[in-house]
Amino acid sequence: MKVLLDACVLYPTIMREMLLGGATAGLFVPLWSARILEEWARATRKLGPGAEDLARGEIALLRAHWPKAECQPRGGDMARLWLPDENDIHVLAAAISGSADMIVTQNRADFPRGILAEEGLKRLSTDEFLLSLYLQDPDKMAKVGENVRHVAEELSGDDWPIRKLMKKARLPRIGKALEAHSLG
Repeated sequence: MKVLLDACVLYPTIMREMLLGGATAGLFVPLWSARILEEWARATRKLGPGAEDLARGEIALLRAHWPKAECQPRGGDMARLWLPDENDIHVLAAAISGSADMIVTQNRADFPRGILAEEGLKRLSTDEFLLSLYLQDPDKMAKVGENVRHVAEELSGDDWPIRKLMKKARLPRIGKALEAHSLG
């Protein structure tokens, strides 16, 4: 399954690490465009000096790890497509050029299901998508969650129960599933 990841799901660190952990585990093939990666890098500027450089380093690592993930939107698709926010047309066009099965985004209103269905695409939020990966392979996603939790604890110096960490990252359903998995 090929999944286009919108910039809004790559920029928050926990979301990105959960998604890329699922991709690394072989549960899906990630896709993005150069513009999506650029939006992520620029969004980090508000975090202060050095944040954009750090993001660009992470982007270089993504490109090295998934060299075939970058999709170039085709001009014909860019011209014929319509979305409520014209700045998101490049996301849909990239998904089409990469033969994606779905778009993972937090921007539901900007990607109406009917328009995506006409292009053979689905749209899921990050939490919905991660939960679907968990249902596909609970053990792999539990390992991904544990790895992300461990790194968060190392970086923050705080204890992070998995459900609390996922809730803070706006991923409550996968957090609940991962907590139940660890207790089960």
